[in-house]
Amino acid sequence: MLRVAAIAMLVALSAPAWSYPIDGYEYSGIRRLEFQQQIQAGLAKGNVLPPGALLSIDQVQLNLVDISAADAPDLARTDPALQAKLEALLPGRDASYAVALLEITPGQSSRYAARGAQRAMVPGSVGKLAVAGGLFAELARLYPDDIEKRRTVLRERMVRGGKWVISDHHTIPHFDPASGKGHRALPTENDLFSLYEWTDHMLSPSANAAASVVWKELVLMRAFGDQYPPSAEQEKDYWANTPKREITPIVMSTVNDPLREIGIAEADWRLGNLFTRMGKQLAPGGGGSKASPQGLMQWLVALESGTVVDPWSSREIKRLMYSTERRIRYASAPALANHAVYFKSGSLYKCKPEPDFKCEKYKGNVENYMNSVAIVEQAEQGRVYLVVLMSNVLRKNSAVDHQTLAAQIEKLMAVPD
Repeated sequence: MLRVAAIAMLVALSAPAWSYPIDGYEYSGIRRLEFQQQIQAGLAKGNVLPPGALLSIDQVQLNLVDISAADAPDLARTDPALQAKLEALLPGRDASYAVALLEITPGQSSRYAARGAQRAMVPGSVGKLAVAGGLFAELARLYPDDIEKRRTVLRERMVRGGKWVISDHHTIPHFDPASGKGHRALPTENDLFSLYEWTDHMLSPSANAAASVVWKELVLMRAFGDQYPPSAEQEKDYWANTPKREITPIVMSTVNDPLREIGIAEADWRLGNLFTRMGKQLAPGGGGSKASPQGLMQWLVALESGTVVDPWSSREIKRLMYSTERRIRYASAPALANHAVYFKSGSLYKCKPEPDFKCEKYKGNVENYMNSVAIVEQAEQGRVYLVVLMSNVLRKNSAVDHQTLAAQIEKLMAVPD
C-alpha cells in the first residue's frame, strides 16, 4: 500500500504545492508557481493553501494503472450498499441533481453508485477538460515517440492572447521571477504565456480566455502538422484566408475525437464551441455542448487508468487538475481540507424577465447549471473516490449545496462498510 502511505504523509510534508505542484516549476516552467510559493510563505497576498494542497509532483500518481481487466471499474453495475447510502443523501434536493460516485481505493474492489447518470446537461467549464485532453492528443500526434519534445512545446511555445481572449471575467495570475512581483488581472490581448501556462489558466482559475487560446492552438497543431508552430505571419494568414468551412471540422475533431477514442459516446459528452465571443467567431464550432455524469465518470476512470492519450499525458492532466489555487464549490468543503483534490467546476446561467425576480450570478431562472468533477484522495484513511455532480436548480446559487454534498459524501466514504 505504498500509494496510501504516500498520501498519509501529506500533512507532514513541508514543501508546498499548487494547481501544478510547486516542485514541478522547473519541469513545467509555469511562473505562477513561484508566485504561489511567496503567498504560502506570507511574502505576498493571496490564498494560503490547505494541507491537502501539499503533495509534491512525484506524489501525483494514477490509481488505476496496471490493474487487470477483471479488477477494472464496472460503471454498468452499482454496489447495493453504496447505492443505498448515496440515495439517502438525495431526498429533498431538487430533481435535477444527477450524481455518479466511484470508489477506487488501491487494494480494494471498486464500488459504483449513481442517480441520473445518463442525464445530459450543459457542462459549462467542466468541458475544458476535453480541451486539455485534446491538447495532449495533438502533442502525441506530433511526437508519438518523444515525450520530451511534447514537454518542450508546452514550455517553450509562447502564445499571445490576441482577440481570442475577448471577453472573459476570470482574472489570471501574473508573476515576474526577476522582480519577484505578482498580481492578478483580466486577460488582455497582449498577454504572453507559455502553452503550459495558458493550460494552467484554463483549468485553475478556469479562464475562458485561456480555454479559447489553447483550443485555437490545437487547430494550428492539426493544420500545420510537423510545421507547427507557425510563424506569426503564417498564423495570421491561416486565420485570415482559410475558409471557416475548413476550420470548423478541425475545431470539432481536436476536442471530441479523443473522447470517442476512450469510448465516450457523443450523447455522454460533446463539446461544441470555443469559450469566448471572439473565439467562436474566429474558429466556429458546431452546435452546443453537453455531458452526462456517466460520460464524465468514464473520462475520470480513463484518466486514472492512463488512457487519456497515454500514461504521461494522463498524469500531466491530473497534475494540472490538482486543486490548489483556490478551492470552490464542491472542493471548498472543509471536510476535504486535508485531502488531495483534483477538481474542475463549471456553471452556466441564463435569465428572462420575471415578476419579483432579480437576475443574479449563478441564479438563472431559465437555466442554472452548476457541475463538479472531483478525484479525492483521503489523507488519513487512504481511500480514493471519484465524484461527478451536476445540477440545474433555477433561481438558486447551488454552490453551498454542492459544498454540503461534498461533506456528506466524504463522511459516507470515510466510514468503513
